[in-house]
Amino acid sequence: MKSNKNYLIVVLGPTGIGKTDLTIKLAQKFNTDIISCDSRQFYKELTIGTAVPDNKQLKTIKHHFIQNKSITDYYNVSNFENDVIKHLSEHYKKNNIALMTGGSMMYIDAVCNGIDFMPDIDTEIRELYKNRLKDEGLESLRFELKLIDPEYYNIVDLKNGKRIIRALEIHAQTGNTFTSYRTAKKKQRDFEIIKIGLQIKREELYKRINNRVDIMITNGLINEAKDNYKNKKLNALNTVGYKELFAHFEGEYSIDKAIELIKRNTRHYAKRQISWFNKDIDINWFNPKSYNDILLFLDKI
Repeated sequence: MKSNKNYLIVVLGPTGIGKTDLTIKLAQKFNTDIISCDSRQFYKELTIGTAVPDNKQLKTIKHHFIQNKSITDYYNVSNFENDVIKHLSEHYKKNNIALMTGGSMMYIDAVCNGIDFMPDIDTEIRELYKNRLKDEGLESLRFELKLIDPEYYNIVDLKNGKRIIRALEIHAQTGNTFTSYRTAKKKQRDFEIIKIGLQIKREELYKRINNRVDIMITNGLINEAKDNYKNKKLNALNTVGYKELFAHFEGEYSIDKAIELIKRNTRHYAKRQISWFNKDIDINWFNPKSYNDILLFLDKI
């Protein structure tokens, strides 16, 4: 890589694949910090269930945007884009190589391409879909989204009512699909973006995910969920690992069933991540253990 040019190396991939370990090795190689791009690791109340790097990893390399917010804070992808771009403008004054890692797809896209303009929604439309969710249930709204915006339907978390409603609101407000705003012309950045994608066989990934959930349980995920149960309605807690345990606390199913569902839903999330990333032709794919191959690739840029 040229010394007179600024670079952002983005290490991405599905949950549980080993992004943190590899990125730390790269950060040591290039004497740089790490920008976290995980939309749940922002929150200081959530540690075990969000797989925050451990104390040793955090001491080895300085990380940014980890546990810097509270679950009660309002923070979105647009805020993140602005904060990261501001951070990078300062970072490049001392180091021309920056590293970012994570698996939050929209947050990665926001930094690399810019968040697309999303119109404000009229109160009447917002109330309409709020009432429809209450009266008809989420399945009816899912069906409508599939009809008007099948591309977004194929990648959205179909259990996330807020995201489904948001897409329907956009369409009702403008007549355009949510996808049309997401795929608008990207912003020009004054740094070169290099995307390193990590991939392994699906069976191996699922095995790693199941094992990581077991480790989370051993490390105290159940107690962490209990501590945050009173805030279960907050958006920050509307995520895999906490939702299933909250349902267990409410007697919906046993702890064994909750753990089984955490594993299953995490695997489903990983599958959606893979589908999203596979559409990006700019990603250069490697095995997580191919550190030397990645260095050779970067040396040629």
